Amino acid sequence: MAGDGEEVRNKQVLARDYIDGNPKETDMYFNTSSISLKVPEGSKEVLVKNLYLSCDPYMRGIKAKIPDRLFYSFAPHSPIVGYGVAKVLESGHPDFKKGDFVWGVTKWEEYSLITMTESLFKIQHTDVPLSYYTGLLGMPGMTAYTGFYELCSPKKGEYVFVSSAFGAVGQLVGQLAKLMGCYVVGSAGSKEKVDMLKSKFGFDEAFNYKEEHDLDAALKRCFPEGIDIYFDNVGGKMLDAVLLNMRFHGRIAVAGMISQYNLDQPEGIRNLLSLVYKRIRIEGFTVYDYYHLFPNFLDLVLPYIREGKIAYVEDTAEGLENGPSALVGIFSGQNVGKQVVVVARE
Repeated sequence: MAGDGEEVRNKQVLARDYIDGNPKETDMYFNTSSISLKVPEGSKEVLVKNLYLSCDPYMRGIKAKIPDRLFYSFAPHSPIVGYGVAKVLESGHPDFKKGDFVWGVTKWEEYSLITMTESLFKIQHTDVPLSYYTGLLGMPGMTAYTGFYELCSPKKGEYVFVSSAFGAVGQLVGQLAKLMGCYVVGSAGSKEKVDMLKSKFGFDEAFNYKEEHDLDAALKRCFPEGIDIYFDNVGGKMLDAVLLNMRFHGRIAVAGMISQYNLDQPEGIRNLLSLVYKRIRIEGFTVYDYYHLFPNFLDLVLPYIREGKIAYVEDTAEGLENGPSALVGIFSGQNVGKQVVVVARE
C-alpha cells in the first residue's frame, strides 16, 4: 500500500462521449493517470480504493435529460460513474475514517476522490460478502424493498408477479414475497433463468417471455385468479397484458421500463381503463427518495441472508479491464445474476 500523499498510477475506464442508448465497448477506453493518495486540506472529500463495481441497467444513454437525476454514467473523457464498494484510504469527512468499507456512487478506476459524499454509506456489517453491497444489500436491494413494501403494501396469500425477475431487483422481490406467504410468478428471458427462478429462488411459477406469443394468455395460465401486485421492471407490452389480469384494488409499483429505454417512439399502453374498473393503484418511484429507510431494510434482510432464507446469484468479471464487456453484456442478458466487476478484493 502506498504511503500518505504519494502519487500512484490509477487505471481508469473512461467514456469517449455522451451516449445514446445501450453502451458499446467502443464507447469506452482505458487510461492510466496518477492520483495523490491525500484528501485536499480542509475538504470533506473521501479518498477510496475501489473494490467492486456494479453494472446496472440505468448505465446507458438517455434520450432526454431527466431532472433530479443523481448522476449520468457517461460524460466525455470522464471515468464511468456508477455504484460500487470501496475501502476508505483517507477522509476529510467526519462520518468516514481510514479503513472503513463504504458503498455508494463512485467511478470506474482503481482509486477515487469522492466529492459527492451524501451518496456514500458506511458498511457496518462485514460478515456477509462485501460485493453484496453492489446488489442485494445496495441500491438494487433497496429498490426491491421500497417498491414491494412501501408502495405495494403486500398481504399474506396475495398473488404477485415480477417482470425481469432474474435481475438483481427481481430476485429479491420474489423472495421477499415468498417469505410473506404470497404466490409468486416471474418472467425472464431464457430457459436457464426460468429454471433457476423456480429451483433456486423458490418462485411458484416462471415463464420465458421470449417464447410466449400471447402474454395475456401466459398470465392467465399462471394467474387464473388474477394478480394483486405487479412489480414492473419492463413496461411496454408486459404492463399492458398485466393490466388485463389485475384483481380489484391491485397495486403496481413501477421501478423501471427497460423495454422502452431505447425506443425513439415509446410504445403506448392500451388497457389503462382497467385502472378505473378494477380500482388499481399504479405508482412510479426512484430509490433515492427512500434511502432514509436503509437501516430498516438491513434489519429485515440481513437475518434472512444469515439464515440462508434468501438466495443470491452474482456474475463476476475479474479486473477493471473486463469491466466494459461486462457492462455491455447486461443489456443483452449475457449475465446470469447480478453483474459485478472486481477491481481488487481488499
